[in-house]
Amino acid sequence: MIQPQLGLDLSGIKASVSPSSLEQFARKYDLYSAQLHEGTGLGHDFLGWLNLPAEISEEHLQDIEQTAQRMRGLCDYVVSIGIGGSYLGVRAVQEALSDSFEWLKDKHEHPQILFAGHNIGEDYLSELLSFLKGKRFGIINISKSGTTTEPAIAFRIIKALLEEQVGCEAARERIVAITDRSRGALRSLADQEGYKTFIIPDDVGGRFSVLTPVGLLPLAVAGVNVRALVQGARDMMARVDRSVSVEDNPAAQYAIARNALYAEGKKIEILGNYHPKMHYIAEWWKQLYGESEGKEHKGIFNASVDLTADLHSMGQWIQEGERSIFETIISIQQSEYELRIPHDEANLDGLNFLAGKRVDEVNKMAELGTRMAHVDGGVPNIRISLPRLDAYNIGQLFYFFEKAVALSGYMLEVNPFNQPGVEAYKGNMFALLEKPGYEAATEAIKKRLQD
Repeated sequence: MIQPQLGLDLSGIKASVSPSSLEQFARKYDLYSAQLHEGTGLGHDFLGWLNLPAEISEEHLQDIEQTAQRMRGLCDYVVSIGIGGSYLGVRAVQEALSDSFEWLKDKHEHPQILFAGHNIGEDYLSELLSFLKGKRFGIINISKSGTTTEPAIAFRIIKALLEEQVGCEAARERIVAITDRSRGALRSLADQEGYKTFIIPDDVGGRFSVLTPVGLLPLAVAGVNVRALVQGARDMMARVDRSVSVEDNPAAQYAIARNALYAEGKKIEILGNYHPKMHYIAEWWKQLYGESEGKEHKGIFNASVDLTADLHSMGQWIQEGERSIFETIISIQQSEYELRIPHDEANLDGLNFLAGKRVDEVNKMAELGTRMAHVDGGVPNIRISLPRLDAYNIGQLFYFFEKAVALSGYMLEVNPFNQPGVEAYKGNMFALLEKPGYEAATEAIKKRLQD
């Protein structure tokens, strides 16, 4: 059966970008695509994500599903410990596919995924520990090195509680490590303790890792159809392959449009959605694009809004603020439920003109009306449509965004696969905390603070 596909509509940018600007980037597309697919461009050591959907084997999927099944038998809650790409992809898919009020239910079909290691919040960790006391829980610890500060702190604390509650031997059965193949503190610990392990490929960066065990295992534990997620990515991979012409390639078209708008002075991209479950998909997108492109004092600034809610806050600025922005709207074509607005005899709210209409129809008209108003107000608008919000279509969307950002980074002439700026804060933090090996930096930073 042929699945409905992701759509891309660029008609909303025509008034704001010249055809020659679009053509300038389109003419160079073959060069950018060759650099990417032939591994001759910047960051070519981190291209493992490029063919990843097609390379995921049946044996690998079965291993993930069997491990998830075992965790489901042992745990009512599983704490997924990770930061950045080791956190946001899982959170994005889980939030998009879960019942909005699942956490309030007395009984759950699958273990609930909780998150730690994505902050250094003392109150957050204390409240998480309080909740987990007396509960059947397990841990999926995600870290290539095992020494990244935020997840390492969280793992140390939560592992101690698990061992206290069930004993060290039983705790080993409830801990899975997703880490490097042969190096690092977490690999050493996992080998020493006998944890079940999965490998983070060396050539896949964190923000591109959702289709590795980093994303697939926690999502499988939560009951997500990871096979459908992978299949969506596989199908999109074929749609945006190097062999597809630039005119028919949605990832290429999106990358070209963004860079043409940027060249015309549109420095901020706002990702908007009209579905409450899309919030963390936007958070994942912000990391993917911000960390990939924001280098050498270049790059589009990425922001996001949840609509229609943010039309009553940021909507004013978008409509009439500085014209340095463009919007990309993700539109979900089909909702999962049908709810119609009832007739009311008194009609005190004046809404009887909507009686009998589906709530989603009102939402779609709000979306269309807002896009028209923003375009009229000088805000170029890109529209990405998904047939429905399910695992298959999220798989499509994720690979579409990954391929597009790689091309877009090359168009911008930066390395889209590194993140040197992320390391800047760590040196200061370690010096302030007087980490061994940072003695000179500690002395220097203390002097700086005294001056």
